[in-house]
Amino acid sequence: MKPRLLVIELWGLGDLVIASSFLKAAAEKYEVTLLAKPYAGDLGRRFWPSVRTVNFVAPWTAFRGKYLLYNWPWARLLRIRRELGGSFDVALSARWDPRDHALIKWIGADQRLGFPRVGSQIILTRPLRRPAPASHRIEYWKVLGDALSLNLAAQPAPSPTASGSGEILVHSGAGQPIRVWPLDHYLNIVQRLRARGHRVRVACDADQLGWWHAAGEAGAAMPSTVPQLLELIDHSAVFVGNDSGPAHLAAYTGIPTFTLFGPQLYEWFAPLHPQGDCFEGKPCPYKPCSDYCRFDSPLCLRNVSSDEVWVALTKFLDRVAIPSRAA
Repeated sequence: MKPRLLVIELWGLGDLVIASSFLKAAAEKYEVTLLAKPYAGDLGRRFWPSVRTVNFVAPWTAFRGKYLLYNWPWARLLRIRRELGGSFDVALSARWDPRDHALIKWIGADQRLGFPRVGSQIILTRPLRRPAPASHRIEYWKVLGDALSLNLAAQPAPSPTASGSGEILVHSGAGQPIRVWPLDHYLNIVQRLRARGHRVRVACDADQLGWWHAAGEAGAAMPSTVPQLLELIDHSAVFVGNDSGPAHLAAYTGIPTFTLFGPQLYEWFAPLHPQGDCFEGKPCPYKPCSDYCRFDSPLCLRNVSSDEVWVALTKFLDRVAIPSRAA
């Protein structure tokens, strides 16, 4: 019987996609349970079907009001151990977050691995050294993989399933507004791509759909689930969009990505595709500022012109050899 492993990744879609190579490798050696947000189940059915997923929206991952303790789901927290099926042989989190460490302590595990912060090493049975500050998020999973003697390098990413049509998927959404490049700039890029002879499909978040329809994009898609998003990605040859979960998902499925970064650092969160490219926003003394901007709007993205992006994007498309009718 395999030992029981609990993996905690309570944050965004992109964070969970980055963890996929670890989850696939761990499932070969452990009976893996993943505690994550509800979309983990859809990801698991596609990419790591032997991993058991348990849904949990941690109150400290909320964008606003995360420390209003009276709003926390205390009853769910008190019964989470029973829902998970008792204690584990090993439990871990790839975040240097004492809240995660307290949670795995409460759930119960013989070994508790993680990256300590503000004294949380007293909770962990095996504190690990964090990667260098400039490291990509995948490096944290690699450290955990090494600690469990897993071979992440042997876990291939899925092969692309695009039909070869050369369609470009432009997704204008993101998890938070400050990661969104202005929609009128995206429209300009879509029009230029079509003028260049490319087939383009627009996708967006729910709050952007009306804008795209008013701009003449009646066929704009609004994927609200992981399967709907994957359906669009599977029929695309290239993904263009913001620093977002959809960009990471596209890269993991084998689709080259062109990603616009604003408040975050691409060194930390670039989608993991060997042909992918990132466009870095304007300098700001407060970078990286996560999802909270000190200005009325994110100047790091607001001040990036469509002309600047167009130059970089056409070079990227030429490099990945996406055909166009004009070619």
